[in-house]
Formats: sequence, structure tokens, C-alpha cells
Amino acid sequence: MEPDGRIETRLYDAGFRMVAGVDETGRGALAGPLVTCAVILPPDANLPGLTDSKLLTRAQRETLAEQIKAQALAMSLVKIPPASIDSRGLHRSNLRALREAAMRLPVQPDYLLIDGYPVAKTPFPALAIKKGDQVSRAIAAASVVAKVTRDALMRGLHRRRKHYNFAENKGYGTPEHWRALRVHGPSDVHRMSFAGVGQGALFDFEEMELV
Repeated sequence: MEPDGRIETRLYDAGFRMVAGVDETGRGALAGPLVTCAVILPPDANLPGLTDSKLLTRAQRETLAEQIKAQALAMSLVKIPPASIDSRGLHRSNLRALREAAMRLPVQPDYLLIDGYPVAKTPFPALAIKKGDQVSRAIAAASVVAKVTRDALMRGLHRRRKHYNFAENKGYGTPEHWRALRVHGPSDVHRMSFAGVGQGALFDFEEMELV
């Protein structure tokens, strides 16, 4: 489903000019960073096929990411490493990343559209939208750039940790990934605070599947 951008149109009509979309990826992964992106698009941005990044192929996402970077008025990325997620907790880390992405934009937004979670303590008016990447073009653009960025990071992490197959699973809890944790234990980029990860070498995957 391609976002129609009506929400941005209403904001433009109300006098807001720099409308930023903010989204994250990697929230549910067992390994790797949380990556958040904020994007301000011009009203006339031409991004055919733009939609929720999860609905696109890798090739489509990468093509769109380049188009977004070329057309965006401003963009920022924030990466929260696994150790910070373990120390702060996932939800607090997620809110921090969303806020920081908005605050680091080189052009100050005058309105934020955030996927899913309301973020407090920003100097701009903001609206959290459930499944915002299917409603707002700016949020969809942020979701695409965030995912392309994180996927590339996970492919890089794969090179020295090939038995976890990060290049394919991107750190998410696939059956293959859980089996690798059972055999090898967690790596230095796993989120040790996540259930079952810190005990990966002792975890019985077959028993877990039956629960």
C-alpha cells in the first residue's frame, strides 16, 4: 500500500513547511543495532513505488533509498548499539533514537510524524501514527533508508560471524539463528538482555518451539 501523503498535504495547508518523518528498524532483532532515520521530503518529491520498507524487495529499497537521499531536504541517521540497548532497555533506547534522529536533522523541522510511538521532549509538534509508514510518505521514506542502512551493517557484521548468517536473517530470531545461538552462544553484537540470547549455548531450541 503506497502512502497517499494526505497527512502531509494537510500540514502543508496549515502552514507547516518542514515536515519530518521518523522511523526505526531492528527493534525486534536479537543482534545488531537499532537504526532510526528522520527525513524531510519536499512536497513535490517524486518517489514512485514508495511504501513500507517491509513490503519492498532489496533491489526496490536500495533504488528508493538513493532517490530519497537525492531529493530529501534533510536527513539524519541514529544507530544504537546492542550494549546500549542492554543497559537502557529496548523501549527507552527506541524513544531515544527516534528523538535524536529528529534533533540531528541539519534543517530544523516544524512538525514530526513518527511511526508508532509518541516521543516526548521534542521542541516541535509531533504526531505518532500507527503503521505510519503506510500513511505518510516521509515516514515511509525514513523506513526505507533506515532498513537499507541497517541491512548493510548486518551484512558487514556477517563477515566475521558467519555461523549466525546475519547476511540473511539480519539479526532476527529465525530458527536457524536460534540454532546457531544454541551451538555457538552469543557473539559480541548480540543483545544479551533479550530472552534466551544470553543463555544461547544452553538453550534447547526444540523445546522452545513447542512452548
